[in-house]
Amino acid sequence: MKAIMIIYNQAHTEKVEFLLDKLGIKGYSLWENVQGRGSETGVPHLGTHAWPEINKSVLTIVEDELVDKVLNNIKRIDAVNEEVGIRAFVWDVLKSV
Repeated sequence: MKAIMIIYNQAHTEKVEFLLDKLGIKGYSLWENVQGRGSETGVPHLGTHAWPEINKSVLTIVEDELVDKVLNNIKRIDAVNEEVGIRAFVWDVLKSV
């Protein structure tokens, strides 16, 4: 199993929800009002007057065969408007209860 964390501009909310539904991913944890700054452009998303954009983050645990499907869809979402911002990170889940 793999953990996938998707961090995205809140403008992508409907696309991310649709992606999870389309791939049959039912279980996830969601964090709203996630602040940060992208590593490629460095544009802050802080929810402030100066930097008003804000992010969300989803963490889901999936079977290995779903990872490439999720990442390919994330790439497609990002390609439409790279300035908005969406990233996904994957790591191994060694054990769970």
